[in-house]
Amino acid sequence: MSALAALPEPLAPPRTRPWRTLFAVMFTTSWAGNQFSPLLLLYQERQHYSTAAVNGFLGVYVLGLVPAFLLSGALSDRYGRRPVMFAGVLAAVAASTALAFGESGAVMICLGRFLAGVTVGTATCVGSAWMKELSQWPHDPAADTGAGARRATLSFSLGSLAGAGVAGLIAQWGPWPEQLPFAVHVALTLPFAWLVLKAPETARTGGVPGPLRAQLRVPAAGHKRFTRVVVVAGPWVFAASAIGYGYLPVLLADATRGWGIAYATLLTVTALAASAAVQPLAKHIDRRDSARGVLAGLAMIVAGVAVVAAAAHWQSWPLGVAAAVAVGAGMGTGMVSGLLEVQRIAGPADLAGLTGVFYAVSYLGFASPALLSAVAAATGAPAAGLLLGVVGVGAVCAAAILRSYRRHLPG
Repeated sequence: MSALAALPEPLAPPRTRPWRTLFAVMFTTSWAGNQFSPLLLLYQERQHYSTAAVNGFLGVYVLGLVPAFLLSGALSDRYGRRPVMFAGVLAAVAASTALAFGESGAVMICLGRFLAGVTVGTATCVGSAWMKELSQWPHDPAADTGAGARRATLSFSLGSLAGAGVAGLIAQWGPWPEQLPFAVHVALTLPFAWLVLKAPETARTGGVPGPLRAQLRVPAAGHKRFTRVVVVAGPWVFAASAIGYGYLPVLLADATRGWGIAYATLLTVTALAASAAVQPLAKHIDRRDSARGVLAGLAMIVAGVAVVAAAAHWQSWPLGVAAAVAVGAGMGTGMVSGLLEVQRIAGPADLAGLTGVFYAVSYLGFASPALLSAVAAATGAPAAGLLLGVVGVGAVCAAAILRSYRRHLPG
């Protein structure tokens, strides 16, 4: 006898707006991912890690992210959004707990960063799909078609901004700088482990029998629009953040000596504030019949990286702030436009899966500082020169997107 797909639970009345609960959950899980960025200089100064080592800590994050992106979407399609998101919230608590013991050595830092990657990978992949489903009829009949993508990316940006801002301020001027930021996050996150269980379930394929391996396949990932537009632009979204407020403060350590952690926090908050501010406007840039939104985001990011190169060359902290604005605006535009492309390409059965593939591709850019540091160490090339090479690669990617600008549009 064939099994029937499990139906979602009775629908919540529209007045409850359950997307707000999910917004708060995604806010706290995003906080877990970005609170580490302003602390790179702190670890370098207090524990004497090399530049390559602290950029390597950023790279460990990707090792948790990518599997979470690729697995969590399929798991949530199979078992439901709610239990998988609950696991993501628990991973957030575990990540901050491990990082609070970072003074004990690099192993705990790497463990915490890995778990933070699992947290953000799960929350953004499953949360983005769940947010779309909660931002339409019957849960929110008044929402427009792009509301889910905008709400998901805004919660991510605001959570990342808050995490970086609180951690950076405590690290520069507060007590127990290597413990207190993570204790604050744990205290804030624990209540949401309960709240996420109250959100309505929307997945319709939970509990369907069959091998999980089959469900991990995402046929829409082979769509030409995805491979020739979204995949080309995707890594730049988080290369922007990694270079703009992860790598740059390390490059300007001499120019900001004495207030380097505060400066790293300033760059992080500036970039994420620019990202959050531009996201409501991104829907007006995006077009269903072209790649205008994706291309605009990439252009802003590449321009921002060029300014990062100039700031590194002249050791100018004001130029660094300008670069953070540019890369932040590009990140916000690219993230919203990329998600809208994904939601147009994906069918209902593989929305979470394709969202996970999009984020997995995008977060590969987070490893760019580790790659740039390794190349600089091997060749002795100046950072500014390497960054100009990154600008050249960005121009090539923009040309590739232009070739498919109005092609391969989903039906």
